[in-house]
Amino acid sequence: MKLPATAFSIKAYSTLLRAVIIALLCSPAALAQNNCDDVGATLNPAEPTGITSVEIVKKAAAKEDLFRQARMNYAYVEDVTVQTLKGSQVDGEYRQVRAITFNDKGHRIENVTYAPQSTLTRIDLPQKDFDDIRNHVIFPLATDDLRRYNVLYTGQQHLDEIDTYVFEMKPINVENGQRYFQGRIWIDARDLLIVKTCGMDVAPGRHGLLQKHTLHMVTYREQIDGQYWFPTYSRADEVLPVVTGPIHVREIIKYTNYRRFGSGASSAVKGEPSPEPARK
Repeated sequence: MKLPATAFSIKAYSTLLRAVIIALLCSPAALAQNNCDDVGATLNPAEPTGITSVEIVKKAAAKEDLFRQARMNYAYVEDVTVQTLKGSQVDGEYRQVRAITFNDKGHRIENVTYAPQSTLTRIDLPQKDFDDIRNHVIFPLATDDLRRYNVLYTGQQHLDEIDTYVFEMKPINVENGQRYFQGRIWIDARDLLIVKTCGMDVAPGRHGLLQKHTLHMVTYREQIDGQYWFPTYSRADEVLPVVTGPIHVREIIKYTNYRRFGSGASSAVKGEPSPEPARK
């Protein structure tokens, strides 16, 4: 199934994504400012015209179903970095790159391809915390999950050259053993698909430092193979209010080299490290 997406909207979103990522990686002003309000664009509270907010959510959810299922048939490289900072300087870092591929029988496998020695000293990063970062919610609006959320229309926003509908999501009930998304989503007003999310995971029963103090993660998407919108870049950047004193923590996840299974994915996705995250 190929979704309608104009060349104009694709180009505009790609331009937006590149500009935002460059600004986040390179600008000292971006430090510890990961809130979900796009300060560069005014939120217009006007109701949608020609379509209801309920219809927007249902159509976007149907495409989320498609994207989530399709991504299971793709190999890709996942590059996760966790840093602590003092002022503008990185004083500790843990990084892990892994290739998500398929074996000869078509089974999905993961191989760590790059994992230098951690230099984190001010926070512990046990495996549960790291897995929590890796497994943050990236497709929050699937059809089967709608019953678990209050989804509130908040307005329209112009991001770069793209018109979007903005919604707030909050879980209705929170159950142990489940993972929920709480935050904001931006839906392309033309193609009715999510292009950006910003929020935090809600998962009760977690005890690690980075589990109890969940950071707000902003995630951007790009079009893959002309039809699917997959996450390509996620970032959290906040100061944790811990007992020993505030700690500035940054998390960056890059998803690159998407290749559909059966198109040489196993051999093409080698999990080579992407360029080093900015150390501003």
